[in-house]
Amino acid sequence: MKEDNRNLLLAIVLSVIILLGWQFFYAKPQMDKQQEAARQTQQAQSQQAAATPGSTPAPAGPGQPAGSAAPGAAATQSIGTREQALAASPRIKIDTPKIAGSISLTGARIDDVSLKAYHETVDPKSPIIVLLSPVGGPDAYYSDFGWVAAPGTAVTLPNATTVWTADNQVLTPAKPVTLSWNNGQGLTFKRVISVDDNAMFTIRDEVENKGGAAVTLFPYGQIVRQGKPHTLGYYVLHEGLVGYLGEQGLQEYTYDKLDKEPLLSPGTTGKTWKDAVGGFVGITDKYWAAAVVPDQQRKYEGRYSSVQTGTGRTYQADFLGEGIAVAPGATASSNARLFAGAKEVAAINGYEESQQIKRFDLLIDWGWFYFFTKPLFFVLDWIYKHIGNFGVAILIVTVLLKGLFFPLANKSYASMAKMKALQPEMTAIRERYADDKMKQQQALMELYKTQKINPVAGCWPVLLQIPVFFALYKILFITIEMRHAPFFGWIHDLAAPDPTNLFNLFGLIPFTPPAMLHLGAWPLIMGVTMFIQMKMNPEPPDPVQKMMFTWMPVFFTFLLGSFPAGLVIYWSWNNLLSVTQQGYIMKKNGVKIELFDNLKGMFGKKPAAAGGAPNPANSNKK
Repeated sequence: MKEDNRNLLLAIVLSVIILLGWQFFYAKPQMDKQQEAARQTQQAQSQQAAATPGSTPAPAGPGQPAGSAAPGAAATQSIGTREQALAASPRIKIDTPKIAGSISLTGARIDDVSLKAYHETVDPKSPIIVLLSPVGGPDAYYSDFGWVAAPGTAVTLPNATTVWTADNQVLTPAKPVTLSWNNGQGLTFKRVISVDDNAMFTIRDEVENKGGAAVTLFPYGQIVRQGKPHTLGYYVLHEGLVGYLGEQGLQEYTYDKLDKEPLLSPGTTGKTWKDAVGGFVGITDKYWAAAVVPDQQRKYEGRYSSVQTGTGRTYQADFLGEGIAVAPGATASSNARLFAGAKEVAAINGYEESQQIKRFDLLIDWGWFYFFTKPLFFVLDWIYKHIGNFGVAILIVTVLLKGLFFPLANKSYASMAKMKALQPEMTAIRERYADDKMKQQQALMELYKTQKINPVAGCWPVLLQIPVFFALYKILFITIEMRHAPFFGWIHDLAAPDPTNLFNLFGLIPFTPPAMLHLGAWPLIMGVTMFIQMKMNPEPPDPVQKMMFTWMPVFFTFLLGSFPAGLVIYWSWNNLLSVTQQGYIMKKNGVKIELFDNLKGMFGKKPAAAGGAPNPANSNKK
């Protein structure tokens, strides 16, 4: 391989490896994903309608086998539709600026939450997102709180069949709801539920002991999800059970991983963490989550579990607090919280700070490189708040990053320009030592040293772009702020691929091409800018390299066709800025810009070789 092309080839190979990796792990065809999601949803609903789930697992009391049912958790018959399940029990309405829904007075479950601000598609008339759903309907997903008695204690506690009494019928940020129930044995239970303007519930459980004997109770909170939901299956995104459990740190389990954990009890697999202080446990989807937050000052046991219920499995994230002794005539209480909403960055960070929830920000999957990804998001979000368009914010951030790395990139391009100017001398050295590769390399290295040239400097522009590419991809993929964020023209969702397609003439032909032929307008723009950038350099003398460089823009154009539109717009804009910067530096260093000569060469015209040297193709002609 020619030494002067080795560094450029290395950069290209590295780029291909990175992008192929992204494509394989993260950018599967969107159409196939949608079809698979629809198929699995339909199948899950059919199974749910036919199944009769058994007892719903709840946190085990101290000394009990994990996975045992909560006191009084009776089997629940499948009712049918979500609406029928909601109508099966008396309810309290939930009404906040961000969420709507209801609380079931049977079991005091928070099992009906919809997100007012978010729709299923970019069409504002499409249905709003449903997060939590009641038992008895399809895809039950809910949260509840309560008490567990110590093993061997004969005490009646509220359970899934308990019907509570409410002091009012609507829960709003300005008006909490108090639920009450008396077990008829001297214990009176009260539960005060309040909610803020976003999606955080505060639950205060109180027990008044009017009996003649002390009782020790253990508070719990849980998130329960019946049936395995459809997940996107991307390595870059965690979907499943998530929590931060004090000193145990971040714990993420996919549904499949949890199914394979050791048995906690017959039919139940899972994992427990004891003596945790601070944090949360919950279940997360791509853009929304439900998480229970224990008292941040007291120890608790955190647990994830997967249990066979009917024909499917039920997944659960729960905490079990320390025992609280309630003496005769005394009252004890426990505080917990429930988040059930969209994972908006400002809201999640706000809860971590204002409510002192340890590492609540990890509910959003920033990944291993959060130290770069998260700050980049904050910069984008800050610009967005001033200009109102995330697409334009991406363009501005690209310019800022170009400015930040300008000294290094400038040095890199200058070194490349000097290498182009030295092409005649490098060619002469190769011809002089054609039969002695060792002397050839020594002479080239001496030339580089004399001229103060770094032969691998051309790799830096690509290497600098890779972390930005990764971070921006992560931001576009995981942050709900980017979901359905428009740009201009036909781009209505920066987090989705360009919806246009060359192969149906951008919608003029009523034909839906297969996913592998998804090639929108912005990927084409990206391909053109990449083509121009590559044609600014001299054509490599090696025919294999020349063919590779010629077809590389085409390959990348198809490769990025299924990537988020925001990422393709970034890549296109970055290419254009790089072309401008490279052209300026080449002109400044007195190096000929090869663009027009290379374009002429594509149509059969043979331009003069770079640096004024004779055309290598004619160098041996007599």
